[in-house]
Formats: sequence, structure tokens, C-alpha cells
Amino acid sequence: MDRPSAASDPGESSQTGISDRVRDIEAQQIRVMFERAAEYESEDEVDLVHLEFGEPDFDTPQHIVDAAYDAASAGATRYTSNAGTPELRAALAETLSAETDRTVDPASEVVVTNGGVEALHLAIQTAADPGEAVVVPTPAWPNPISQAKLADAVPVEVPLPAETGFEPDPNRIVDAIGPNTAAVVLTSPSNPTGRVVTEDAVERVVRAAAEHGAYVLADEVYRELTYDETPPRVASVTDRDERVLSIGSFSKAYAMTGWRVGWLSGPAELVTQIAKIHESTTSCVNTPAQYAALEALTGPQDPFQKMADAFRARRDYVVDRLESIPHVSAARPEGAFYAFVDVSALEGTSTDIAERLLYDYEVVAAPGQAFGDGGEGHLRLSFANDRDRLELGLDRLEAMVRTELGPE
Repeated sequence: MDRPSAASDPGESSQTGISDRVRDIEAQQIRVMFERAAEYESEDEVDLVHLEFGEPDFDTPQHIVDAAYDAASAGATRYTSNAGTPELRAALAETLSAETDRTVDPASEVVVTNGGVEALHLAIQTAADPGEAVVVPTPAWPNPISQAKLADAVPVEVPLPAETGFEPDPNRIVDAIGPNTAAVVLTSPSNPTGRVVTEDAVERVVRAAAEHGAYVLADEVYRELTYDETPPRVASVTDRDERVLSIGSFSKAYAMTGWRVGWLSGPAELVTQIAKIHESTTSCVNTPAQYAALEALTGPQDPFQKMADAFRARRDYVVDRLESIPHVSAARPEGAFYAFVDVSALEGTSTDIAERLLYDYEVVAAPGQAFGDGGEGHLRLSFANDRDRLELGLDRLEAMVRTELGPE
């Protein structure tokens, strides 16, 4: 079939056949910096310190790898239910029931997804109609903003105050919620700031969302990587849990980024619709990977505690080290494995600074403007890297700061 001819007054997208909603999506600056670093490494003999990606440097524990191998060897290589294997959904439901003190039905209230990314994408597609608002406090992981645009919804960024270390401010978030709001994304701990949303703030945001018929999408991917006290799940601290959709992943806490297994759980009226459209995206998650995730959830937990302890030690080192560098600062991360460093004293945008850090000092970092309106003037540094590389990367950052700004 021939493509339709251009309209009499065509826009650029109709001339090229690319939809406006796709054209409006910008390449993530995190990935842009990664690609520039890869090109730089291919052209020159350089020793880059990679602090741009949020990926644990630990291997997936062997008992999880063995579970996938055993499942595949036993013939578990066919499609599963769109919502995931019954065994994994049952294990997730049991865990969530214990953590939220409410009964979670594995058949209608749990869906296994291709990572937390797809879980959030499916949630926004299901909850938001075209033109409705998706509220995203920033600095924030950029995907929800792009996913809202792909749903023809309107992302509403709520910049959090840098002067309080980006502490989640319920007043600002609640003020952004209105009759046209379809969903509010709460990420706790935050990527990129590492801040945790307090129980009081959670309760107020959920109440405000419920009053307007909106859902709270609780991105809890980093919940198991909190360093003082594991916060309760959002669904457990409100009496309006029917407006909460919990989103999680095996990627970070279990060192399973490449396995691509996530999940979501919430009210059956929403989750059953999500399972329906999951068929139109990826059908189901890789079957052996689901058995690996089941083993991660139900098998020995010692390897994961050791990883969390290592991240805590790295967090403490990075915080102390940054305090010794003049002209920069960062709020103490309460979770995840990122430091969001204020480099606004340096010249240029955060992308300019990240580029100089890459090409002149051989450190790859994510520019703050990648994380929305609240992130400019900052760099995100991931401490999901071994101690020696962290030390080298921070030495180079300090050299850059002292060279450009001098001693304090």
C-alpha cells in the first residue's frame, strides 16, 4: 500500500513520516555521554572512569544463573502467560503481602515486565489519556517524562529545591496535582539524588491524587538499596492503596540488569488492563529469566546483603570525599547508588561541564540537565563501581575543579 500523500499544509513530521510524539522525544543525555565516551575510547588510548551508568559492578550470583540454566534445560523455553509465570507472581504476591500488610492476589494484581522501564511505560499508557497530566518531581530519571509524551499525555515537572538537597517537598507536589492529573510518579529512593520520600509526604501525595481520581506510580526499584532504614512501601502507608501502583525490578538490588525482569502490582482494575496491553508490547518476559528472578527472590539472600553493604561503604566514601573538594557539594544519598553533585560554580551548562570532564580528565558522568528542570548545574556520579575506580574518578574531578576555580 502506498503511503498517504502529504497534506496541503504539511508539517515536518508528515513530510518525513515520523510522528510528532516520537520526534518530540530527545535522546537521553546519559546515553549520549556513554556513546561519546565509547567513540573517544575507540579513537584514542584512554583510561576512562565510567561513572555515568547505574549498573552494579557485581556479577549475578551463581545460584541465579544456575536456576535459569536448569529451567531452560528442563524445557522452560516457551511463552508464559502475558502476566508472567504463576510461580513468580505467587512469590511476588507473597512478598508484597508481607511488606504491605494487605493481601495481594497473584492472579489479578501482579504483572511481570521487561524491567522496571516497561512496568512504568505500561502503567502510564494505561492510566493516562491524551492531554492528561503526569506529575513528575525533578530531578528525576528521564524515562517517565518521555513515556508520558509517548502516551500523548502532558508531563508536569515539579522542580524540588536544591537548597534543601532536593528533599521531596509534598507541598510542591500536591500543588501540581489537579483535576486533569492522571498519575503522579514517586521515585523513592530517587534516581539521581538518592533521597527518600518521607511517610508523611507519601500519605499527603496519595491523598491528593486520590481526591482527583489519579494514581500514584510508586517507583521502588531502589528500595532494597537504602542505607539507614528500609522505608515502607508506598502502598502500606496510606488508606488509599487502591490508587497506588507499585513498581519494582530485579536489576539493581540483585545485579540482574541484563536479565530484564521487573514487575508491577496494584488494584486489579488497573493491573488486568496492563496485562492486556503487555501482549501488544513484548508478550511476556524471557522465560528462563523469570525462573532466575524467582530464585533471586526466594533463594539465598546473603550475596545481596553483601552488595548492599558494599554500596553503603562506597556511599560513605563518596560523601566524605566530595566534602573535601572545594566549590562542589552533594546531598547525602539515603539510597540508590548516585551522588548528585552541585558543580554550578564551574563555567557552562551541566553538559558543557560533563564534556570537559570527559575529554580533558577522562571521567564519564551524567549531566544534570538529563534529569529534568531541577537538575541543571549538577552532575550525577554513580558509585556502582569499585573503590579504586571511584578514587581515581574523584581525584580527576578534584583536579578539574582546582584547575578551573583554584583552591577554596
